[in-house]
Amino acid sequence: MSEKETRRISKNFKREKDMPKLELHRRDYVSILGGDITTQELKHTLSPNYAPAKKCLLPSPYLTEKNIERRWRDLDNLSLKAELLDEHTQHQASAYQKNIENFIGTVKVPVGLAGPLRVNGLFAKDDFLIPLATTEAALVASYNRGSKLLTAAGGVSAMLLNEGVTRTPGFAFYGLAQAGQFVAWAVTQYDQFKQVGESTTAYGKLTDININIEGNHVYLVFEYLTGDASGQNMVTIATNAVFEYILAHTPVEPEYAFLDGNLSGDKKANTQTLRSVRGKKVTAEAHISAELIQKYLHTTPEKMMQFGQMTTVGGALSGAIGINAHYANALAALYIACGQDAACVAESAIGMTRMEVDKNGGLYASVTLPNLMLGTVGGGTGLPSQKACLDLMGLHGTGKSQALAEVCAALCLAGELSIVGAFCAGHFARAHHKLARK
Repeated sequence: MSEKETRRISKNFKREKDMPKLELHRRDYVSILGGDITTQELKHTLSPNYAPAKKCLLPSPYLTEKNIERRWRDLDNLSLKAELLDEHTQHQASAYQKNIENFIGTVKVPVGLAGPLRVNGLFAKDDFLIPLATTEAALVASYNRGSKLLTAAGGVSAMLLNEGVTRTPGFAFYGLAQAGQFVAWAVTQYDQFKQVGESTTAYGKLTDININIEGNHVYLVFEYLTGDASGQNMVTIATNAVFEYILAHTPVEPEYAFLDGNLSGDKKANTQTLRSVRGKKVTAEAHISAELIQKYLHTTPEKMMQFGQMTTVGGALSGAIGINAHYANALAALYIACGQDAACVAESAIGMTRMEVDKNGGLYASVTLPNLMLGTVGGGTGLPSQKACLDLMGLHGTGKSQALAEVCAALCLAGELSIVGAFCAGHFARAHHKLARK
């Protein structure tokens, strides 16, 4: 850097530093408002508007041929109808009845394959070609590269560690004494709670109840096994039955109570599952030689370990829950392709990635994901396209959810290796430029 440039940067920095903080913050609001709107105009623009809505939906949300046609007639846009309600979608419309309200068609998301990815797991033991649904260029290519690297290294060792889905009703009492009395009663009711909850489902099993007292609030954490279903609806219905039983039989009436007290972590990133489980907890690892790292990623194990050390500190500084590069990319693409609840990526994408140089000079890499909310039955897994994606991997239906969880963890490991390798080799921006800006 020249002396002239250094002086210019220093001068600009001093100007920013000396500027009053109020002025720095004020600029944000001036830019938002355009700087030329009066207070009266602002008040008028943001005031409530009670005029009747210009467009309304049918009172009935159900999927019938008549309702679909009426919705499109109200929309009055034939060109958009052709994109969303094509002939094939119309033919399959009845398949969506249990998955959508106010149905008008389907959205087509591109699906690409990554692999082969060799998984040596307790439940998944095969070479998988994995369908990923995404609109992000370079994503499938990255997972494809990582998958081929891992397969060349002998595959991914994957182990399902634990399972469990929670729902957490909350109860408020007048004081701590009443809360204590309620807890003293509740801990004697496990068998009754289990019978009531399991009466609502053929597959769900109540396995544990934990209790958390916070002042005059009591949170009951109900944990279930949900078979091969992801299980959110299952545990909600089961816990609601127990919740109603509690309100009808408790010797200490709460001031108020709710079916969920937000302790379960449902669809929110949270720290508690890092040491426990919600959904399925899986860990996966691989030892990869320095030669394969150089061949596939064009870098070294040492540099990848250094990247991991720096980004772990960066993650801690940013307040991240867990440490990983981009689990969310793999999970969102796989969840959308395979009929999972995509909103669960918010909680599923936490976990730990580690990369170390092993005693042979190669790379040891592992991922642990404690919060994989996924299933191979129920939800969207039976829809035509989503079932096809699961069938491509041989993972649709009963007895396959544990294998899908191990494949999911292996896929995340492939993505971690690929993206870290790209940063270490200086290829990250170049790859996106090449594939996204053809």
